[in-house]
Formats: sequence, structure tokens, C-alpha cells
Amino acid sequence: MKSKMTNPTVLDSSTQKEEDPDTNNLIKSREFLYRLIIGQLFYDGHQQIGQNLAQAVQAEPACPPSDRLFKLIMSGLEHEPKRKDRPRNFGIGNNDIGPGLDLEFETDSNTHAPEPALYETAYVTSHKGNCRAGCFSADGQLIATGSVDASIKILDVDRMLAKSAPDEMDPSRAVEQQGHPVIRTLYDHMEEVTCLEFHPKEPILCSGSKDQTIKLFDISKASVKKAFKTITESEPVRCFSFHPSGNHLIVATNHPVIRMYDVNTLQCYVCPFPNQQHSETVTCLKWSPDAKYFASCSRDGAIKLWDGVSNRCINTFAKAHDGYEVCSVVFSRNGKYLLSSGKNSICKLWELSSSRCLIAYTGAGTTGKQEYEAQAVFNHSEDFVLFPDEATTSLCAWNSRNASRKQLMSLGHNGAVRLIAHSPTQAAFLTCSDDFRARFWYRRTPALI
Repeated sequence: MKSKMTNPTVLDSSTQKEEDPDTNNLIKSREFLYRLIIGQLFYDGHQQIGQNLAQAVQAEPACPPSDRLFKLIMSGLEHEPKRKDRPRNFGIGNNDIGPGLDLEFETDSNTHAPEPALYETAYVTSHKGNCRAGCFSADGQLIATGSVDASIKILDVDRMLAKSAPDEMDPSRAVEQQGHPVIRTLYDHMEEVTCLEFHPKEPILCSGSKDQTIKLFDISKASVKKAFKTITESEPVRCFSFHPSGNHLIVATNHPVIRMYDVNTLQCYVCPFPNQQHSETVTCLKWSPDAKYFASCSRDGAIKLWDGVSNRCINTFAKAHDGYEVCSVVFSRNGKYLLSSGKNSICKLWELSSSRCLIAYTGAGTTGKQEYEAQAVFNHSEDFVLFPDEATTSLCAWNSRNASRKQLMSLGHNGAVRLIAHSPTQAAFLTCSDDFRARFWYRRTPALI
């Protein structure tokens, strides 16, 4: 006993494992506890303290901001029998975590989705002018691309994959996969196509253009080249977003005021308070998945959150990217977070309940301020954040939970990448460039998500 008391030397981990398994388990438990503490410090905004502790205990891999420690403590206090002042009706049992990213409960950054740098070009399509717009359908089976030449192409994902790898074709679907990947080419705009989006429930494609029109195409009919419905605006159309039900469409033009249209009646609504609108052109609009809110960002450097029913602004993140133009916004699938990108080449993850920036994804854009607007997007599982680096025409990717940089990948374009969109259902994304081309990227090795 005396020798043990006078020799407090810590044994190396291998010796501990051989001589005392309980001690080894204790060390692992302490490492887990330290990770919880570090994640809570990051979550509460104490970045420097969290980084210092992470370096001191050599926390690997890097810890994401997480509220899990607080939740665990409060849940334990709720069931502590001798505590009279314990909080009521609080715990993790009633929370719907939902799919995708949720930093309140996640402390580990293990990902099951393939890294974006492992994707390969599966198909390339060309326009007669710069390719500026693109999107996926809600089921991930169709892609649309739009160009300065005013044309729109609709491509079938299965046919693109079959074209690039005939040996991997599903024999039961060989006939339908053998056709040309471009299944529709639409000509109904007079100027550049600036934005595209598929209807969330119907076989309808919506397009916006510099010719000051929004057009709705019925893509279920192979012979149709013209739109069945047109909305005429007073300014060039920049962006729009469908309500999850498909019944309403929010629209931004070169004018800062956001419009909301009833898709069936084409009646237009605007916020009744002019001082709540952006002061400069809106660059991106997105509905939240539950349709309670929609978000907008602008050249004025602000991000605004709007009530989806009253059409009123309920929150503003002024100078969200240090005063630089904000280029894109997108909600996480559970609606708790908003991912944004700015012309300072930084992407940020905002927690909407606290109006805080939880994570900044840095390291893209080595030449300072970028020239063109670029989008930050999640991959289909929300394990990664993707962003095109304008200077090198390569793809930057980060672990969405802890902002660790992943391998860069050349996107193979000879011009600036003007749009990136990831499939909502599988490991695939689309890039559109000023080199007149759109590239479809796909990870062929199956991965469990």
C-alpha cells in the first residue's frame, strides 16, 4: 500500500490496458467527458477556452459545438429524487432530433457519407452560352440547367449514370436507361436564365430570367417547349423558392422588395412594412422545410428571417459576413440551422433559436474578396459543407460539425463555377460554369448513410 501511495506515476495506456482494464475504461470515460465539455464551451461561444482545453487534452478528432452536456445534466436533474427545485418538463425525451445535422446532441464527428473529393464526373452537358443556373428535383432523379443563351435542359440522372458506365446498368431497367440523358430542351425565355427550381410535388419546372419573367413548364409532356403559365415582373428575376406545399413562390428581382405569389391565382403579396425589407438586391431566398419561415440574404450584407404566414421579418443578422455581400442561405433539414456564404469566401452556420453563428468554415478563397456569387450547400446527409473556390476552380469541403477541412478537388471547369447544387437523395452534385458546361458528379462506390 505504501509503494502505491508514494509512486503516483501515470502508466502508459498500453500498460494500463494490460494490468487494469477498469483504469483503461476510466480513461476513455474521461476523454468522452472532456469532449462533452469542449463541445459545450464551443456551443456557448467560449471558443478560445474550448481550443485551449482541446489542445491540453489532445482531443482527436476535433470537437464540434454541442449542447449535449447541458441536456444530459438537466435530464439527470429531472430524475434526481432529492432535488426539489429541479426543472419540470425538460429533457431530451420530447425533442424530435430529426435527420441530418443536430449540434445540440452530437459530440462525435464520425461521418458515413463519402467525402466530396471522392466524387467523379459522370456526365458533362454543354450550352451555347455561360451556364449559370441548375437544380435537382426533390427525388433526385432529374437535373435542370439554364444558360445565358436562354435555353433550359432537363437531364435524367439514371441515363447519365448509364451513359458513363454501361456495365453498371440495371438489366431490369436497361430499356429506359438507354435513351439520351437530355430528355427536354426548353426555349421560352428571351434572355439569360438566372434561376431554376422543380415544383416539390408536381412535374413542373419553374424558371426565372433577365427578361423579367417567371415561367412554369409542364415537364410531364415530352412535346411541350413553352410554359403553361407566366408571371411578368418589372425587374430581372434573380432567385425564387417554392413553398414546401408548392402553392406559393417567393421571388426576388433586382428590386430589394421580396414578392410572394400564389401559384394558382398569381396574386402577389409583399410585407406591409417597407422598413423591414432589404436595402439592396436580394441574392438568395429559401423556405424552411416546415414552411414556418423563409430566409433571405442580400448585397446589403444582411440575412433576414421571415414569418411564412404573416410575411413579416422576425429577425435580422446585420453584417452577417462582416459587411460583405451575402451570396446564399439554406436551411438544415431539421430547420434549426441556416448555412450562409459571403463574398469574403467564408461559410457560416447559424443557430436560429439563439441568433448566433456557431461555426465558421474558413480556408477557401486565397485571393481575398471573390468576384462572383457562390453558394455553400450541404451534402445529402449534411455531414459536409461544400463551397467552390473561385480562384482555383476547385471544391472546398468541410466536416459540417467541426469545420475540419477536407481534401480539395479540382472541378475540371475552364471558367468560374457559378452554381453548385447537391442531390437531396444521394452522393451526387451539379456544377455550372462560365465555360458553357454543366458537370454531373457522382460517387459510384455505395455508402451506407
